[in-house]
Amino acid sequence: MTTDDEIAGALEAMADLLEAKDVEYKPRAYRRAAENIREHPSSVAALAEDGTDALDEIDGVGDAIAAKIVEYTETGKIEELEELRGELPVEMDALTRVEGVGPKTVGTLYRELGVRTLADLDRAAREEKIREIHGFGPKTEQNILENIEFARSARERELLGDGRPLADAIVKHLADSDPVERVEVAGSIRRWRATIGDVDVLVGAEDHGAVLDAFTDWERVESVIESGENKASVRAGGGVRVDIRVVVDAEFGSALQYFTGSKEHNVDLRNYALDRDIKLNEYGAFDISDVAAPESDQRVGERIGGHTEASMYDALDLPTIPPELREGRGEIEAAAAGELPDLVTEADVRGDIHAHTDWSDGGFTIEEMVGQAAAFGHEYIAVTDHASGPGIFGNTGLDDDELIEQIDAVEAVAADAEVEVLTGVEANIDAEGGLSVSEDVLDALDVIVASPHSALDADIDAATERLTTAMEHPAVDVLGHPHGRLLNQRAGLDLDVTEIAAVAAEQDVALEVNSNPTRLDLWGRPVQTAVEAGAPIAINTDAHSPGEFGNVRYGVHTARRGWAEPSDVVNTWPVEELRGFLH
Repeated sequence: MTTDDEIAGALEAMADLLEAKDVEYKPRAYRRAAENIREHPSSVAALAEDGTDALDEIDGVGDAIAAKIVEYTETGKIEELEELRGELPVEMDALTRVEGVGPKTVGTLYRELGVRTLADLDRAAREEKIREIHGFGPKTEQNILENIEFARSARERELLGDGRPLADAIVKHLADSDPVERVEVAGSIRRWRATIGDVDVLVGAEDHGAVLDAFTDWERVESVIESGENKASVRAGGGVRVDIRVVVDAEFGSALQYFTGSKEHNVDLRNYALDRDIKLNEYGAFDISDVAAPESDQRVGERIGGHTEASMYDALDLPTIPPELREGRGEIEAAAAGELPDLVTEADVRGDIHAHTDWSDGGFTIEEMVGQAAAFGHEYIAVTDHASGPGIFGNTGLDDDELIEQIDAVEAVAADAEVEVLTGVEANIDAEGGLSVSEDVLDALDVIVASPHSALDADIDAATERLTTAMEHPAVDVLGHPHGRLLNQRAGLDLDVTEIAAVAAEQDVALEVNSNPTRLDLWGRPVQTAVEAGAPIAINTDAHSPGEFGNVRYGVHTARRGWAEPSDVVNTWPVEELRGFLH
């Protein structure tokens, strides 16, 4: 069955191609429809089976778009989209991964220079042809050239936010299959790394062939790369590689530990075990104290663990180390000393103090966002729309007068809300560390998130000074997505995180773990640096739509990768304690 993500992806592809052809209005309509399809509480693909009239309930889906949705669910393609691709035969996804290259630029480059691929773009930039196009110039050409290599390397890994939902769907599909006894994701996706090479799935079962058949026959599999006796690889969910391995159920726990990794963690753990005459591998934990040649057989010795993952650590008198910590960063020593952190969980998060509405670049009203925050289970929510300033998409930021006006609107919604509602703003940090909001307005708001959105190419000293200057402003509560990175798109600021963390601890400013899967900023190591410095952390979604509140899972697991405990995270605190923290 066609998925809602596939439908939305097709509409977004239409939007990009229409924008590249300089068509007005329609691209925005298609993107809005795609966004609402992703957020719709029920299956849009299922609704489409009943015809166009059944799609009336979806905001932004009129007759024309509804007809295309039905066409896609029935045929797997949209004729108009295929025609657009014929007229503009470009690798849109690859080209728009280059920082500063959007659909309109792609269209211009194709019409003027015949650029279709990254290789074409690289050649045009090196031959200094881009600067000759009206509206471009040498600086634009150089920026494009400098970012092409990053775009190429970015193609090698998938975003966690794209891979994890696919992994969850695969696990559910296999868990419902009769031959499967146990199933779990493994590899980097189980460790919640921000980007992944592929999706690894481990299954415990006796009938390996039946499991592999259930896997390769799954409706979302697009092509089978290879399939053997115990493992198979496919492309699914828009080209993501998925690898499955089937083991006997008795060895599921040891295999899960082994294939979760990381390599560094496994090497350290194996050496720790050998010092205690225990051999660890994917088949189990074996006591080799009485074995003359332990290397002679993978399964030699008395098997003392392996049915469960916990038994592998029990064999070493260690507590089970959470997957997020298995990176070879001292977690084994901490476990042996009884000093593993009590990691933050999704259930610990009480609210979100960075969210947007249609007053700036969000897609939903204050009332809708507040209502959905309550439905999600939050106890409080802060409305922090963008202030005006450079780097804000579509120049949608609010000026001082509009921010003051919004305070009344937020307080009107708060009067009848089921959650505590805080007023706020996401202020821009300029190149010198100043804020894009006046002092009077800052004083009138509950929550000030200060974030960098532009000038992200400064050297490390200037970038660090810029952010520390902003944090030293007495009104700032949260430093939002400190690096300003967009995964697979731009690297963002190069920062001295140790200095940033020290100033954050001194100024009592929370460093944000932005849960948007395209950001995940801060990430594991910087979070750990912040925690060790005593700097507070905020796990926010930066939600622009109600469905994005669910992205908190990515932020929580990212914070866990940084050894964060609930007490480190300001929005795990009761609202009274949070208000006491806010400047």
